[in-house]
Amino acid sequence: MDDLELELREPGKEVGENESSDDESINRKRNKKPNLPLAPPIFKETRHETGFHKTTRTCFQHIREALLHHQWQNAAGYMASYAQTLEDTTANMPQLYSEIIWRIGAEILHQHPDSKLEDYNSFCERMKHSGVKHYLKVCLEHSFHLLVNGQFEDAKRQLSNAASWRYGKQLSEQPQRMKLVQAYSGFLDYFVWCDKKSTISSVEEYDASTNQEMHSYFRQSSVNLKEIMKTPGVWDPFIWSYVDMLEFYGDLDGAFAVLSDYAYDSSFPPNPNAHVYLYTYMKKHNHPSKKLLKALKILHTLVPSHELMLEYGSMLLMSEKEGDLQNALGVTLDLLDYVSWKSNLEVWNQLTAILKKLRLKNQWEVIIAELMLHRKDWWLQMHFTKFQARIDLAENRELLDVKRFLVHAFCPRYASIYCSACKGVPMKSGNAQNDFKTTKKHLKPGKKPKRGKARVTTRKYII
Repeated sequence: MDDLELELREPGKEVGENESSDDESINRKRNKKPNLPLAPPIFKETRHETGFHKTTRTCFQHIREALLHHQWQNAAGYMASYAQTLEDTTANMPQLYSEIIWRIGAEILHQHPDSKLEDYNSFCERMKHSGVKHYLKVCLEHSFHLLVNGQFEDAKRQLSNAASWRYGKQLSEQPQRMKLVQAYSGFLDYFVWCDKKSTISSVEEYDASTNQEMHSYFRQSSVNLKEIMKTPGVWDPFIWSYVDMLEFYGDLDGAFAVLSDYAYDSSFPPNPNAHVYLYTYMKKHNHPSKKLLKALKILHTLVPSHELMLEYGSMLLMSEKEGDLQNALGVTLDLLDYVSWKSNLEVWNQLTAILKKLRLKNQWEVIIAELMLHRKDWWLQMHFTKFQARIDLAENRELLDVKRFLVHAFCPRYASIYCSACKGVPMKSGNAQNDFKTTKKHLKPGKKPKRGKARVTTRKYII
């Protein structure tokens, strides 16, 4: 814009004739380029650069541009030439060159429309021997690719090669990758075990050889999976596989112990899925409700918007224990703090059931006021605005009726705001205005109330 104004300015006219010095300083500031922190280039021109190095650096720039524009065919053509850097004996960063080629080449082979499994296999075999430090990582990624394509036996073979790999001190410097190799070896044995199990269940006659082979895969898998459970970490896919096998062979106590250790061991990082797995297992095997509530209580602390919190609130609502009704109200309100639950009819119906039951208790308004104290600035504006009422009227009429019923409990002064958008629309659930109101009894003029009886007044706003 500034350049255009300079071009349109009459020749010979000075800037100061029609513009003040302040405008000139503002224009100067606009023309100044921002000093943004840019990442340093990986390869830059050096003083003693040869023609080969300059060519490879230019080739790398073309590869980067092709990847940014998803031009996979062009990127593959440039990569075929750039792979010659692996044979450069004068390079002082052979491991870096190797890792760049491996990562970019794998991405191209994943995205290229004409890519074949044989191409990926040959590429991985070459990369395993080009950079020793990346051997385990390449083996793991190779096995993942084979696993996605259903090549379980080949993936297992790749992991077996990785587990038996030895190269000086390189093995001792990569204990975490060896743990992953061990974990996925057990995972692949579990897949084969599942395949054998489905074969046995589909055949009516008992096959002793298949059953024995299946049990051998169980032993191999359980040894690896049990070993990795001793290392603190997030092992979600592997823990459930191990539990599935233990359940099949009737070791229910062992499966429960594994899930309990995974959920409650303080050395493991906080993991919501661990408590989900434990709750699902206990519910499946009819554990006491006290243990179920304990698992859901911890899950609520970690993820208050989890879908199981609706079930948690329902269990607290049915409980006869003192204080569980108030906890159910808190859990349900926590769900409605999140936009993902904003239009969920089930959670609003649960809130209605909780409030109807809570009204039978003394000082129910005080309980609601305490839970809404930190929400009063935004919660009602989130759910009971005139705009939200129009959305509810258009998308879910039943939800509109429920919320018209509830707005009188939380804040009667918002009832007119929310319900004004749906005037003339009759309610199916009855008269909402009278459901959460207390009556007001007026005394005759000059008559004093009887001693021992309190004057009945209208209820104050809860929030």
